[in-house]
Amino acid sequence: MPNLVLSTRAIQVINTSINLFHHRGFHTVGIDRIVKESNIPKATFYNYFHSKERFIEICLTVQKERLKEKVVSIAECTSHASARDKLKELYFLHTDVEGLYYLLFKAIFETKLTYSKAYQVAIKYRTWLINEIYSQLIKLKTDVTFQDAKLFLYMIEGAIIQLLDSNMADEREKVLDCFLNF
Repeated sequence: MPNLVLSTRAIQVINTSINLFHHRGFHTVGIDRIVKESNIPKATFYNYFHSKERFIEICLTVQKERLKEKVVSIAECTSHASARDKLKELYFLHTDVEGLYYLLFKAIFETKLTYSKAYQVAIKYRTWLINEIYSQLIKLKTDVTFQDAKLFLYMIEGAIIQLLDSNMADEREKVLDCFLNF
């Protein structure tokens, strides 16, 4: 979906829907709920987005681009932040269940069978993120592999699952410290 250009009103609908999808899921939020919460006619929704599948793909693309901006900002930070500090920031950014990554993570489970293009948006982000993680890990230890970067991502996703199951805020940092002391 190159060069996605959206009106201010369309962005408002997307922001409202991202929040709905984040808290209620992709399958439980229908078009009727979206238009009601966004205060737009159903015809306007279909004029902007054409279908629920395309709409979910657009929502995930917008979310992905917002998240990428934050990741690039962390990675390219010119202050005296070390690679270890940048990895910690990436970890906490991605393990925040109220944050930007949670919707993409959720999409992996909820969209694969019914919204394949939306699913691909989430998968492509993960691939991109693994490369960003790798570029920071290689600064810590020269013999790291892409498997190590994947392991870091799995650690992020495992922390999300644990945070959804219980209150493990303290444990989240301990897991990270253990990994970074490899």
